[in-house]
Amino acid sequence: MLLNMALLFRDLTFRYSSKSDVFSGLDLRIDSSSTVLLGPNGAGKSTLMAIAASQLTPAQGSVSWRDLSPAGRRGRASYRQAVAWIPQQITPVPGLNVREQIAYAGWLKGLSRTAAWEASAAAVEKVGLTKLAGRKSHQVSGGQLRRMGIAGALTHRSEIILMDEPTAGLDPQQRAMFRSLVEELSDTVHIIVSTHQTEDLADLYQHVVVLDHGAVCFQGTTEEFHSLASGLASPRGQAEAAYAQLVGGEF
Repeated sequence: MLLNMALLFRDLTFRYSSKSDVFSGLDLRIDSSSTVLLGPNGAGKSTLMAIAASQLTPAQGSVSWRDLSPAGRRGRASYRQAVAWIPQQITPVPGLNVREQIAYAGWLKGLSRTAAWEASAAAVEKVGLTKLAGRKSHQVSGGQLRRMGIAGALTHRSEIILMDEPTAGLDPQQRAMFRSLVEELSDTVHIIVSTHQTEDLADLYQHVVVLDHGAVCFQGTTEEFHSLASGLASPRGQAEAAYAQLVGGEF
């Protein structure tokens, strides 16, 4: 059973070089065990995920996970061990096989080599890559790379996994396998997914956050999100219709 923990963004302001602010004074609390982050291109989804992963530093404000914060050198290591980041593109490490790269992810987060290697065995099995454990990481498919990324997060026992567009470029079978894995993991680890996909929201996520122009235009349960289009679309099309009502455009 997951504990009720929150990812908090307080008074967040961020901009790229001389460009206008992506966020200006954003406040957001995410405390559901499974959350999907939606929004059009340029809304700030990937930027927010990168800030949450401590890959980007805001000009103002803070991000925290329970009592952990990436601000300061000492706190950053503990924060990054608890908060895992799986970007859209996962890069194979030259010379490493699948299990070695998964163990390497644990070592980078502070585990000893022995502990990382031992933990990688269970992680490999959890994501269904046991038969590919000895294959070079550059020889696996895009979907298998995404599962490698999740396995790395499980190796260092992360409490929350952030995933940016995890199903982008995957074929239907790979997407189905990935959705099954996310559904299974959400019972034991907090998950936040940024995606363009609106199908299966009710089956995978408890909570929906919609960003538009750097601001939150919706935050609530998946049922509340679908209810925005109740009576306006078929049950299968309610997620897309609800999204269109909120931002009035394409992903």
